[in-house]
Amino acid sequence: MNFTRVWAITRKEFTHVLRDARSLGMAIGIPMMMLFLFGYALTLDVDNVPVAVWDRSGTAGSREFISHFAGSRYFSIRKYVSSFKEIELSLDSRKALMGLVIPENFDEQIKIGRRVPIQLIVDGSDANTSTIAIGYAEAVALMYSQAITIERSSRISGAKQHLPLEVRPRVWFNPDMESKNFIIPGLIAVIMMVMGALLTSLTVAREWENGTMEQLISTPVKSNELILGKLIPYFAIGMVDVALAVLMGEFLFMVPLRGNVALLFAMAAIFLAGILGAGILISIATRNQLVASQLAMVTTFLPAFLLSGFVFSIANMPHLLQIITYIIPARYFVSLLKGIYLKGIGLAIMGGEALLLAFFGVVVISIAHVKFKKKLG
Repeated sequence: MNFTRVWAITRKEFTHVLRDARSLGMAIGIPMMMLFLFGYALTLDVDNVPVAVWDRSGTAGSREFISHFAGSRYFSIRKYVSSFKEIELSLDSRKALMGLVIPENFDEQIKIGRRVPIQLIVDGSDANTSTIAIGYAEAVALMYSQAITIERSSRISGAKQHLPLEVRPRVWFNPDMESKNFIIPGLIAVIMMVMGALLTSLTVAREWENGTMEQLISTPVKSNELILGKLIPYFAIGMVDVALAVLMGEFLFMVPLRGNVALLFAMAAIFLAGILGAGILISIATRNQLVASQLAMVTTFLPAFLLSGFVFSIANMPHLLQIITYIIPARYFVSLLKGIYLKGIGLAIMGGEALLLAFFGVVVISIAHVKFKKKLG
């Protein structure tokens, strides 16, 4: 390998990117925009669930029960209604996600120690949010019931009563239970996979379409030198994207970075090299920029978003899809990022994922080298 020729190809590619505002904007601007938009828009937190309340009792006891919902950060009392029709209208117009109906005899039944049914009418069009909201509502009702039971028992026995069990949860790695703390690290992997493959998928195809590949073929440049020379500029740009994403996560989204920063960048470099190799392979195989860009999006964005564990838990997927995820490199990088960011762990625990990423990079670059032939046709 002649590194003078490699540097010549690298300089040529750098010059093309710097002179092409669209390529530079795609390489730097789009990843930052995606991180900004997804970081703020994509959240799995269910807070401030809008509730419409029909208090048919209108007593001090019913108002106290409602205050438990109003005082919870998970609910927001948006309006009080006086009929089922108004609840239905609130749910239809998305002004409320849940309707809370308190029966007329609520206070009397509570005082004589009877079980009182409380009706929850929930908008099930968003099944995940509705399920979580129902769980929150049941927890609020349970706490209210426990408080009444303890108060009644204490009054009868003359001594303060306590529940026999007390759960004291302690959350590790993400104590505030904020979804952004695991979404942002995973989002970095998705953005790197999409942009890396998309940018390099156009390089060789562009040479064929512009008619400059014939000139390159006539030079002494070898295939491995050409591939390496085209990878280096986009590798440098990709690492700049990683640095900017890490800075945005740290100072804009306030995501804790507990692990080794050098290890984070080393794993990002290995992952990026593999993804750039995959993009080069697509470009060599298609020789058409439109086809290459479309194929790059299909083979990177969808698998990285859906099958990497970035948003959807792999353990909850059908067994066949769980098997397929093992061939998605983003699965391993997302795991590495979350481990470094949230748990602060290193290669002693995640060495297997790192080796698989390195193996992926070697395989795709080797295939690209074999696939590329310095000849026309």
